[in-house]
Amino acid sequence: MLHVSGEPIPGAAGAVSDLRRAGHKLRFVTNNSTRPRARLADELRAIGFELENEELQTTPGAAARELAGKRVLALVMSDVVPDLDGLELVGHDAEAVLIGGCDETLEPNQVFSYMNLGRAFSEIQLGASFYCLHKNKWWQTSRGPMLDAGAFVAGLEYATGVEATVLGKPSPSYFAAALDALDAEPELTWLVTDDVEADIRGARLFGMKTALVRTGKFRPETLEVAEASPDIVASSLAVFPELLEEDLRGGLSA
Repeated sequence: MLHVSGEPIPGAAGAVSDLRRAGHKLRFVTNNSTRPRARLADELRAIGFELENEELQTTPGAAARELAGKRVLALVMSDVVPDLDGLELVGHDAEAVLIGGCDETLEPNQVFSYMNLGRAFSEIQLGASFYCLHKNKWWQTSRGPMLDAGAFVAGLEYATGVEATVLGKPSPSYFAAALDALDAEPELTWLVTDDVEADIRGARLFGMKTALVRTGKFRPETLEVAEASPDIVASSLAVFPELLEEDLRGGLSA
């Protein structure tokens, strides 16, 4: 929604600035689980976005809170390990198995190897609880769609018969954490996203207003068969501030 492989969506940074100037509180809620929060925030600032580290909500942070004090077998990208502060990361005898996301490097080849997935399978079979940072099927890059870790989560669910607890979007607890940070009511809060599958249904069930943008991973055919429809569909984040002001004036309809 903000960028594709580090290239900002045209007008997106300006839209963020416009929303701030209009007095709106912002929370950047991401399922990105491949880099630590501080680096993600630095990368966004480097391409023109105005934000503080504390405004960026990440899935490794959610995992650190949810699994604090547990022995965890974590199949995650190495860069996010520091954000799993408070977890005892182990290779066996785990109390929980945690599956993270993929990045564009070669590291997923090692993290999601047959040996590691087999180890995760065994730990779940032995009674470890099963968590994932998200179940995204794919993400959009400058080279096109790339397979994400949701496929490995689904495979382990199929093999073990155990459903993973999702810590990121569309988990209700993830949306609740964002609303708590904003001190906001769901019906007065907009979720703006390019992902109708992972975001729109969960946010609408939570009572939030939703806007789907036609950038990033947006696909018309996905919208046509989606379980839940957004309140509005916009060309990009660049036009959302104007649509929001229209909504506040009572003139915006789905």
